[in-house]
Amino acid sequence: MSKETNRFAFVSSDTDDARAALETLSARYGQIPVAEAEIVIALGGDGFLLQTLRDTMSTGKKVYGMNRGTIGFLMNEYRAGGLEERISRAVSETIRPLEMEAVTHEGETVSALAINEVALWRQSYQTAKIRITVDEQVRLEELNCDGVMIATPAGSTAYNLSAHGPILPLDAPLLALTPVSPFRPRRWRGALLSNKATVRFDILESEKRPVNAAADHTEVKAIASVTARESPTATATLLFDPNHSWNERILAEQFRY
Repeated sequence: MSKETNRFAFVSSDTDDARAALETLSARYGQIPVAEAEIVIALGGDGFLLQTLRDTMSTGKKVYGMNRGTIGFLMNEYRAGGLEERISRAVSETIRPLEMEAVTHEGETVSALAINEVALWRQSYQTAKIRITVDEQVRLEELNCDGVMIATPAGSTAYNLSAHGPILPLDAPLLALTPVSPFRPRRWRGALLSNKATVRFDILESEKRPVNAAADHTEVKAIASVTARESPTATATLLFDPNHSWNERILAEQFRY
């Protein structure tokens, strides 16, 4: 990499470990504003990396995460030395988020992007009742459940996996439609959809059985309907060490027990 493109912007979460790493790396490599950087080094956990990706969405900037959090599934190992060489050898992965459009009972429309998933869940003790439509065709008249989500390949190892949804390779042209604690139909375990599909969720008996929705961390309460699809325009780019690429992590996760 040239000296010009070898300039980084370092950002960190609020934890002590992340702030200490920010101070160490800034002193060692210098610091420039995020707006001027080609590469942003995110120091923290997976949640902070997702926030950094949202902040840099569709800017052309690349994000290289180093783990100063807990699990750090999306993060590279933290090391202070040899950063220029690691960046020059890093493998890039470009992802597209989901676009969520949620309509509330009051008729307000809320739009947001989700890198991981668009999720719906019951707001009270009452089971949610949800109609699911794919590309304008009703596929499930009534799903009785605690919730349901549509997840990207990038998000398939997060909430989707904990709800027993499938793990998707990053380059798979698919979305995972996964129920959370389905009651009726009891045997329905979800579906794999084309990444070109548009999915609509309509809340049935919504006043009696209120439902919330979220695009990653953007939450909307008391919804009447939600539409989700892969964004045709927005992109985010991650950098990974070549011996620990995202596809390798997803493959390895499927053999954990």
